[in-house]
Amino acid sequence: MLIGLTYDLRSDYLAQGFPPEAAAEFDSDLTIDALEGVIRSLGHRTDRIGNGRALCSRLAAGDRWDFVFNIAEGLCGRCREAQVPAILEVYGIGYTFSDPLVCAATLDKAVAKRLVQAAGLPTPGFAVVTAPADLHSVKLDYPLFAKPLAEGTSKGITDRSVIDTPAMLEAACKSLLNEFHQPVLVEEFLPGREFTAAILGTGPSARVLGIMEIEMRQPGGAAVYSYETKERCEEFVRYSPLRAGSLYDEAAALALSCYRALECRDAARVDIRCDRKGKPSFIEANPLPGLQPGHSDLPMIAEQQGMNYAALIGSIIQSATTRLGIATNEK
Repeated sequence: MLIGLTYDLRSDYLAQGFPPEAAAEFDSDLTIDALEGVIRSLGHRTDRIGNGRALCSRLAAGDRWDFVFNIAEGLCGRCREAQVPAILEVYGIGYTFSDPLVCAATLDKAVAKRLVQAAGLPTPGFAVVTAPADLHSVKLDYPLFAKPLAEGTSKGITDRSVIDTPAMLEAACKSLLNEFHQPVLVEEFLPGREFTAAILGTGPSARVLGIMEIEMRQPGGAAVYSYETKERCEEFVRYSPLRAGSLYDEAAALALSCYRALECRDAARVDIRCDRKGKPSFIEANPLPGLQPGHSDLPMIAEQQGMNYAALIGSIIQSATTRLGIATNEK
């Protein structure tokens, strides 16, 4: 097949003057190089398309592809991850990962939590603050946790995200509203262990590949997986596979149920945190998981489970082409 690659390249946005945090969700040159190398090793031809604007230009010029491997995050709005999938659907071109509805619903963390709640699955109590006037209606048990409603890569999450008093809540929400120009998700903070689960496949064929525990290294430091800790994860974070046992079974069942309730496809990550009693709850889902070898959570979990990077990418392509009825004739 001729497989197009859609992505937002971090170096492009930095060259345009975007600050590092604004470009944090976007992919590195290393990721695109690795992804293209694997796809070619599977016997396919590749074409680097780039971001949503580049895709529109190429389509308008008459270019077409048998299939698109899409990891484009988009730039603006809470539906930005849905933009490239929607454009591809207009032209009838199949692609990897979730459809526009799922990409938009999961990026808006409150919408995702409502869908999970409607499926009868546990998630912390929450409220959405769109303006300071909304603070009086927040009726949740402290401590709380505040973060932007529709951001990834832990943008907007700092040590100040864990909130113990109404005054702290007001200060945190005003700061986030001013910086990110979007609503703030406020939820009851769960103090237990933190995990992220990798899931491959679609619908009934979906399965949990593995679950990774995320622990902060610094003694006495805040137990917050912030933007800074992600950027300096080798220094601040310890990653380890969650071993088989009752907690694994409970977390895996929850992650898979959330994945299916949200109708994710091909692959995704589901973030989970435990309450004071050690019971897992849904935090959020990422239907466009990072794919940087050796650094992003999904490839790390795959490696922990004995699946190399090539096998991971091949599995994602196989899932997508199978549901689309495309014969790949891979090597």
